[in-house]
Amino acid sequence: MKTEASKTRSGRRRRSASSVSPSKRSVNYHDLRNPFPPMEVFSADQVTAIHETSLRTLEELGMKVLLPEAIEIYRKGGARVVDDMVYIGRDMVKAALTTAPKSIQGRAGARAKDLTFELGRMIFQPGAGAPHATDLVRGRRPASAADYIEYTKLNQHFDVLQMLSPSVEPQDVATNVRHYFTTEAQLTLSDKFPFVFSRGTPQVIDCFEMLRDFRGVSDAEFAANPYCYTVINTNSPRTLDIPMAQGLIDFAKQGQMSIITPFTLMGAMAPITVAGAVTLSHAEALAGIVLVQLVNPGAPICYGTFTSNVDMKSGAPAFGTPSHFQASLAAGQMARMTGLPWRSAAGSASNLNDVQAANENQLGLWGCLMAGATVIIHSAGWLEGGLSVSYEKIITDVEVLNMVAELCAGKQAGVDDIGFESALSRVDPSGHFFASPQTMERYTTEFYEPIVHDYANFGTWTERGSKDASVRATEVWQEIVNKDTSVKVDGDKVAALQDFIAKRTAQGGAPPES
Repeated sequence: MKTEASKTRSGRRRRSASSVSPSKRSVNYHDLRNPFPPMEVFSADQVTAIHETSLRTLEELGMKVLLPEAIEIYRKGGARVVDDMVYIGRDMVKAALTTAPKSIQGRAGARAKDLTFELGRMIFQPGAGAPHATDLVRGRRPASAADYIEYTKLNQHFDVLQMLSPSVEPQDVATNVRHYFTTEAQLTLSDKFPFVFSRGTPQVIDCFEMLRDFRGVSDAEFAANPYCYTVINTNSPRTLDIPMAQGLIDFAKQGQMSIITPFTLMGAMAPITVAGAVTLSHAEALAGIVLVQLVNPGAPICYGTFTSNVDMKSGAPAFGTPSHFQASLAAGQMARMTGLPWRSAAGSASNLNDVQAANENQLGLWGCLMAGATVIIHSAGWLEGGLSVSYEKIITDVEVLNMVAELCAGKQAGVDDIGFESALSRVDPSGHFFASPQTMERYTTEFYEPIVHDYANFGTWTERGSKDASVRATEVWQEIVNKDTSVKVDGDKVAALQDFIAKRTAQGGAPPES
């Protein structure tokens, strides 16, 4: 039997609950900070040993540099040069790390989509650079212009994917004009931070001109903050080829952001141990940072790494492995030593969007999170070690990224959150909180709403057609790409952009340089 006090509480509960209007859930996944303390795999003295060995590697073993212009820049900066071998002193590395900015402001198409690259931030980019596209409707195929457009729409749709990626290679667009197509697609279909490939100075300058004019900024404004970024891969071990070296120089001269990323696979292009591979990767990254700072002290540059192992039975790259996880943690320790924003990666070697793909991508992702990576590339959609990007996997991976973003927001414990008056005091022993004022106020906003996960019981799920996550993901991406998701753009600027492309195409475009 209820006491008078409990009756009063119940009555107050009913009146308060009926008068509460639920609020609408609003989330912001664009500006994320990593709430987790960095995890370390090596001790402080071991990290120092890796750094010292990297410096020794640059001094005694050197980097093979294939671009004469880059060799001359290194020489004038104080490096010892023997033919195409460049030996970089530790004083040059120290000077470069002093001038390289520790915080970089990336300018997107919309000011609300601008990005800050610095330690502690967390920025996701979907799978990139794949020659193939795949989905459950059309199967695996050489990637096309239509695929590139659809991937750009998917990237634009999800706030948790904060920057654009080179997604897939549109192989039905000729290489001498492909950069026009990809740049136009990014500018007209998205207002996020765009990507430009480093495939020779003519293509890079074309893209810079299109970006500068479309954004309506002066040469000085364009050089003051990066309006785009590129990824530069060294050819491990210890080689910097012509287009990659030229890309570092071109981007540095114009004040645009490079992410210098050695791609070191343990047991193949790098020593078989985590420590050895990270030592090589660190040395190569430092060599790239030095080149950029010699060209333009203060030019934006991100430290990068992509270190995993190969399958020693087949030689194929493997991702999301324990060694991949450990290498990410170690790279984070090296990046924090430099103080620079840095890039790591997730990804999967699976051939389809299955349990293996989910396991590998999530273990790689958590390695990046625990390592404190600023930019996490290949965070969604990447399959076959980069040979394809899956529409369904983009959706199922974004689900995980959204949940991670929810964790980044943290939880509060104020008076209203604890809820003594609005929840605890309103419910009798053995009662329920469904109708408490706190629940009624927050039931539409408190919990994450999934985009593809299905929390229905077995009976309801069966009645709905027994669809698994990949099938549901197909329905999600189809709805997104079939919508008119165009961003607001200036018609005159679009016309000017198209005129520029038509003129340059008539002149023969700009073939990629090798």
